[in-house]
Amino acid sequence: MKPLGKLTVVCGSMFAGKSEELIRLARRSLYAKRKVQVFKPSLDKRYDETQVVTHMGVRHEAFPVNSIAEMRRQLCPDTEVVLIEEAQFFDDSIVDLAVELADRGKDVICAGLDQDFRRQPFGPMPKLLAAADEVVKLRAICMKCGAPASHTYRVIDGRPANWNDPIILIGATESYEARCRNCFKLLGLPSKGRKK
Repeated sequence: MKPLGKLTVVCGSMFAGKSEELIRLARRSLYAKRKVQVFKPSLDKRYDETQVVTHMGVRHEAFPVNSIAEMRRQLCPDTEVVLIEEAQFFDDSIVDLAVELADRGKDVICAGLDQDFRRQPFGPMPKLLAAADEVVKLRAICMKCGAPASHTYRVIDGRPANWNDPIILIGATESYEARCRNCFKLLGLPSKGRKK
């Protein structure tokens, strides 16, 4: 009888501990003597090109890939646990891969931002969340008032970002803060009747 696979999605705002949770789950699987592979998008070079690194400096080796097709090529047949960091930066084919692997008896763990800086669903994350067997939604601490925070707030030269700014801007504390609903502000919001 083949093992029962599972798709887990770890999501939340920046500074909520998603990478820390991904690393914890990877290490837990390694302690259980399971074959583990960790992947990350090549474009995320904030702290290291070949490691997942938390904002607090905790590290774990990872394969940097440019696409899901490249990830597929690097997957070893005997891998039992597949962990994917910054899942929001991949295209929708990540969902097909995650479901396929879970259906084949693998444990798949995807971590990523569920919302962009505009508080809109980010990339393939809504579809991953819908397909998940388990969702772990983490919250950060608002960097303005200290309340629980669910939103990623982008700051440019000390001012709130504008709705029309590019969605992807790789950064950390120099560009982003965790904010609660009350402290979240965004410039240039579209009018309510306009399509987002």
